Amino acid sequence: MTKRLLSAYSSEIAALAGAELKQAILASEGRIIVGETVVTAAPLLAGVSNAEVMRAFAADMVILNEYDVNTRFVSGLENCSNPIAYLKELTSMPLGINLEPVDAQVGCASAMEAMGTVPGPEELRLMSDLITLPPGRQVSRETLQAAEKQGADFICLTGNPGTGVSNSSLKAAVKLAKQYFSGLVFVGKMHAAGLAEKVVDEQAVLDFVDAGADVILLPAAGTVPGVGEAELTALVRKIKAKGALTMAVVGTSQESADAQTIREIALANKRCGFDIHHLGDGSFGRMPDPENLLTLSLAIRGKRHTYFRMSQSLRR
Repeated sequence: MTKRLLSAYSSEIAALAGAELKQAILASEGRIIVGETVVTAAPLLAGVSNAEVMRAFAADMVILNEYDVNTRFVSGLENCSNPIAYLKELTSMPLGINLEPVDAQVGCASAMEAMGTVPGPEELRLMSDLITLPPGRQVSRETLQAAEKQGADFICLTGNPGTGVSNSSLKAAVKLAKQYFSGLVFVGKMHAAGLAEKVVDEQAVLDFVDAGADVILLPAAGTVPGVGEAELTALVRKIKAKGALTMAVVGTSQESADAQTIREIALANKRCGFDIHHLGDGSFGRMPDPENLLTLSLAIRGKRHTYFRMSQSLRR
């Protein structure tokens, strides 16, 4: 029987992978915290990686944003040949990376609009300038295999602002990821990713589950305009009924808001039934405010489990 991630020791966490990690999250009953950091930015504290800071402030898992599997660059770890493996050694946490399935149709539509010709369809129309991503950050067979080889425990299929990632491209990416990556597959949008399409599209989300996704990302209540508790609660129930987990994501820079806002978001998402609570990278050092990770943890699981995660020796 897999031990719940909430109360697992470092040695037990290191042994979790794939289906066992998913079960360990499920068994934690909505009390798992994920922090995210941009690896191309200078870390919050010189001499300490952001992953280590987040671990110290009670995070259970970490997402590395803007990680390029080809260059393997992580600011502060420039001389490290495999930063993912090294950070896992330093933190004893499951680590994942973002890979972005850019919709090719978005690029074509954007180019046509720039030339003043036929505009793209409304659902593919960009709301901001299109950002071009290097191959090592996009979803492909090669990047998925590289992530596996470098030791990523999970892949997060999503879109940063202005990248042109659509729900359609996310669905296709899930199918590809299940072929070439053995870890957990997270998928969904934290915000519009620059496109004029619904951030929370029920049919698209359920299609992600049918395609094999393990964890569905949904905007945390109170982060994306018009997305409230009632809608999220109903959708979370449908997703979990199909066997997938859910993660409430804060990708709107509210990860740098005041503590009261974080508490309100945390409790709202607990009421919605989310399995995982996420804070994004939109603050100083391109990671969540450490105090907000602590505030989130105290709100959803109290001092007992918060202090357990903060105090635990990595030698256990």
